[in-house]
Amino acid sequence: MHINTLTIKDYRNYKELSIDFKNRVNVILGENAQGKTNLMEAIYVLALAKSHRTPRDKELIRWDQPFAKVEGHLTNRNGPLHMEVVFSNKGKKVKLNHIEKKRLSDYIGSCNIVMFAPEDLTLVKGSPQVRRRFLDMEMGQIYNIYLYHLSQYHKVLKQRNQWLKDVQQRKINADATMLEVMTEQLVQSAAQVITKRYEFLEKLQSWARQVHDEISHGKEELDVVYNPSSHVSEDMDLSTMMITLQEQYHGLQEREMQRGTTLIGPHRDDLTLLVNGRDIQTYGSQGQQRTTALSLKLAEIELIKEKTGDYPILLLDDVLSELDDQRQSHLLNTIKGKVQTFVTTTSVGGIDHELMKEADTFYVTDGIIQ
Repeated sequence: MHINTLTIKDYRNYKELSIDFKNRVNVILGENAQGKTNLMEAIYVLALAKSHRTPRDKELIRWDQPFAKVEGHLTNRNGPLHMEVVFSNKGKKVKLNHIEKKRLSDYIGSCNIVMFAPEDLTLVKGSPQVRRRFLDMEMGQIYNIYLYHLSQYHKVLKQRNQWLKDVQQRKINADATMLEVMTEQLVQSAAQVITKRYEFLEKLQSWARQVHDEISHGKEELDVVYNPSSHVSEDMDLSTMMITLQEQYHGLQEREMQRGTTLIGPHRDDLTLLVNGRDIQTYGSQGQQRTTALSLKLAEIELIKEKTGDYPILLLDDVLSELDDQRQSHLLNTIKGKVQTFVTTTSVGGIDHELMKEADTFYVTDGIIQ
């Protein structure tokens, strides 16, 4: 898969831009705060219909303008593909091959993206929220049904949490039937989400182990372990998991009403990353943590290829300077010749690799590209 033409209008600091990409590797060069990351973000938005930097779509619209548009002409294994996202004060609209899609799950997954940015190095040492977001973003691209169940889960979770909060603050009386209905709906979606996560992580670990073994020259073995907040396990079938979750929620309902929030579920689950059996977050060196983060990102590329038949588009947003020569070389050698890649950087001086010498370079100054 690759982008042939990207067109953006009134997006962030870009008034209007149409740019063709002919090469496998494209370097976006410029000083800070000129629009490099905004351009990278626009590609991300084209694929996922949301930003990785802000949950507020209105921030994507250029100051004092009614709307922002990102449009792309792409080619995938099935041929030409046209994608379009428009943000306005009324919300957002997405089109696939000029046909509006009412559900985002019918749009997302048409173009697969893997982004690697400095903040992704916190995949290992950051909060559980970072790792959950990583899971949800990557799984949403390759499992349409996952997006649906996750959306349903969060919808019911929001209602349930509000009800629990209202009970805690004595705004309403505790209606056992109401709680039972919401819990049953929550359990149905939660079991689907957790089951898919187990399935995804088994495949991700398989690829990540290979990458990690190569980078560490066979000295380290990586394990990716799902760490649920509930007493569920990978070997449970869907119905057993639902019964188990239902029982646990029933046992927690008094505490949840006292605390005013839902205490277990996919929104509180985490990943544990082990290198040679030791928790890398607690016991790993900075180098080991970076190798683990890189292994997960490179594993994503191969997993998406396995699931979709197309390599994803890779976005490297100011991350090469954060990697030492060995990890930098491994990354560039892995993607060479098979993955369309976009690299932002303030300078290519410290990146000594033939791939960068073959790249097309675009210079960004205050939202204008040369």
